[in-house]
Amino acid sequence: MIIVCPASQLEDSVARYGVKRVLTLTSGGLPTPRPAGVAAEDHLTVTFHDLLGARDGHVAPGAAHVAEALAFAARDDLPLLVHCYAGVSRSPAMAYAIACARAPDRDEAEIAQELRRLSPSATPNALVVALADDALGRGGRMRAAIAAIGRGEDAFEGEVFVLPTGPVR
Repeated sequence: MIIVCPASQLEDSVARYGVKRVLTLTSGGLPTPRPAGVAAEDHLTVTFHDLLGARDGHVAPGAAHVAEALAFAARDDLPLLVHCYAGVSRSPAMAYAIACARAPDRDEAEIAQELRRLSPSATPNALVVALADDALGRGGRMRAAIAAIGRGEDAFEGEVFVLPTGPVR
């Protein structure tokens, strides 16, 4: 399972779900402390801005960012908590990518629809999804599935949700 949350809910979510592995997506500038109970080797911070393309003075998501996060997630199939500042765009996109990577035979649209059901406010970053689609060899199906669920509801901050990595029952 993949737990997704905003930074404001990080400590509570780690404790509530008992996770030992955390992926932090940040744009830098703010400190990203390691949550209590999470070993240094089980906490990865990947730094990029929530952008859909290049912008002066900012770091757009790149293939290396996505590859690093996917490699970290692929170390095992243990529960993983993914968070960003608001929990609306970067972390839902990366959670979607990880869910697709952990279930290579599962339909991308099914995972995207489950993400939407669990998080009405999620608006997964389309560039992160496109880069993951390429990295995972999904042939544009991830892009299409996220485009099909559309933009999420307006929200300052996303809700905490758990995205299953196996078939939905």
